[in-house]
Amino acid sequence: MEESKQKRPDFDEYMMSIAVGVRARANCKGSHVGAVLARESHIVSTGYNGTPRGTINCDEGGCERCANREEYPSGTGYDLCICVHAEQNALLAAARFGIAVEGSLLYTTWRPCFGCTKEMLQAGVLGVRYGQDWEPRAELRGEYARLQDHFKEGVKEVELP
Repeated sequence: MEESKQKRPDFDEYMMSIAVGVRARANCKGSHVGAVLARESHIVSTGYNGTPRGTINCDEGGCERCANREEYPSGTGYDLCICVHAEQNALLAAARFGIAVEGSLLYTTWRPCFGCTKEMLQAGVLGVRYGQDWEPRAELRGEYARLQDHFKEGVKEVELP
């Protein structure tokens, strides 16, 4: 009996599948995002979006913006949202446990926002692989692209599993 062979995922596909698994822990009432930081082909940290440690989870009413979504149209009310992004949580978890992230790649299920992009560049992350794209408002797209051009290993889309 001949066994059917499954294609072995390449490294980007493998890491993205782990990021998809990580996002299952997200407790934001809006988007569920998962992130994986990998250095030298090894996972160094993971993160998902949700409220800060020790606070009430978003899906339990902990975030005003998410609890009252009808009052905050898409793209508004971020100044009162208390959720921490998946990419931020991956960076912060590594810092909390003394794990270096310089020279790593970040795999995330959504393309990172401006803030997360700046934080990753400052931490020495070399590149980003994302599963789902989004675009900032038209007048900000040039600045967003210019900022993301600073990743030495680039910003590339990887198909979500």
